[in-house]
Amino acid sequence: MYVGSDSLPPGLIGNNTEVVNLQGQMLLPAFQDGHVHPIDSGVELGDCTLSDLTTATAIVDSIRACARAHPDWSWIRGGGWQLPVFKDANPSKALLDQAVPDRPVLLYAADGHSAWANSKALALAKIGKDTPDPPHGRIERDPVTHEPSGALREDAVSLVAKLLPERTDGELAAGLERAEKLANSFGITTVFSASTDEPSLQAYTDADKEGTLTLRVIAAIHLDDPLPDTLLPKLRELRSKYTTAHVRPMAVKPFADGVIESRTAALLAPYRDLHGNAGTPIYDPARLKDLAVELDRDGFQIHVHAIGDWAIRMTLDAFAYARARNGAHDARHTITHLELIDPDDLPRFRELGAIANFEAFWANGDEYLTKLTEPALGPARSRWLYPIASVARTGAVVSGGSDWSVSSLNPLDAIEVGITHQQPDHPKQRPWNPAERVDLATMISMYTINAAYQHHSEKETGSIEVGKLADLTILNRNLFTIPAGEIHAVRVQRTLLDGKTVFGAGGEHRW
Repeated sequence: MYVGSDSLPPGLIGNNTEVVNLQGQMLLPAFQDGHVHPIDSGVELGDCTLSDLTTATAIVDSIRACARAHPDWSWIRGGGWQLPVFKDANPSKALLDQAVPDRPVLLYAADGHSAWANSKALALAKIGKDTPDPPHGRIERDPVTHEPSGALREDAVSLVAKLLPERTDGELAAGLERAEKLANSFGITTVFSASTDEPSLQAYTDADKEGTLTLRVIAAIHLDDPLPDTLLPKLRELRSKYTTAHVRPMAVKPFADGVIESRTAALLAPYRDLHGNAGTPIYDPARLKDLAVELDRDGFQIHVHAIGDWAIRMTLDAFAYARARNGAHDARHTITHLELIDPDDLPRFRELGAIANFEAFWANGDEYLTKLTEPALGPARSRWLYPIASVARTGAVVSGGSDWSVSSLNPLDAIEVGITHQQPDHPKQRPWNPAERVDLATMISMYTINAAYQHHSEKETGSIEVGKLADLTILNRNLFTIPAGEIHAVRVQRTLLDGKTVFGAGGEHRW
């Protein structure tokens, strides 16, 4: 109703108006996450969670303890293990067999592109030394016997994952509740839910109809790429069926490639350690172009996972092709992750009106980068890893995402890393790739107004202006008056959605 000085126009404060003196605390538009997996990640919190464990021994001990705590589970499932903990990012089934000899185990890596199975799980899936790799996946093998070693990459994971028990409606609802409480506690009120399947869409809309959903959800429908004559009718049906006041399934998420760490990203030049292999994109370039034309014509926002520079170029080419065929319009197609961008492609985001969605937290110089990524690329190409500043300088819209549970859901962690290029709470670490650091204002914009623009909601949210919705967050410190290295320690005091408190200073979650 009003934004300005303390000299309020008469009539704005009535008997039912709550007046809050912030006493020097900071008021911001509520944060928005431009790429996240809320329900899946919330469900994972009820599984065996291995995040932040830094040794193989600690991971195995945690798995053993989890299995003992849940003797009723037919499968031991979970994830969060870090690839750099294991040599060549390749944990062995023998380790898992020690921890859980009596039940099948499948544990996803933190990045979601690898998984770790024990012998029982591999046997149930009939994966042996003669099992061929799927077209877009790889079964890691013992170099002598060629037996599966326990690690599975990309689509090879589904050979085991398809045997897992389906998540129940109750598990999905519980996962959503965990996710929204955590998001609200970090000042988040809007999320872009990536790769959302129909049961998850049902969970979102059920919660909204029941009045318990404390997030605005823009959903990218999971894409299995069926035959073209069955693709669009199904997507239209899901978009229509699951649109509510706070849920909008307006996007579709294709995968263009995998990830550099497991050598499944698609690169323009070969990996240094793969003898001429540059990785293979998931889509044939012509198929990706045709898919982009179909989705763009039908009004879907296209939100593409692309990590390698070849995959990113292919995706930009597909966006350009769709624009040429269908005409320019306010599509706001998005590429997410954007790890390695060829310098020639930097200006194309602005030229095509495409959104560059970065996970700034990943630019922190950790072992994923120093042990698994940079050795595969060499110094010259590594200079163009996570080039947030370079893309922002072109005038393109740059938004922020967490990809939780891959990395921290807290926007303040990513905001700090985007400025420092250091891991939070590592002040003595040498800044990684300092040329691509950005300033605080840019980082805040990535998680507020720029993400709102990605979500087609910048006229309603993303800034504090008269006429916009009261999606707000209060921080206990002013980010502009503290050292950048302390931003991760700032705490959210209160979060409001539609003017209603959904997270309070005492840590309580209300609606």
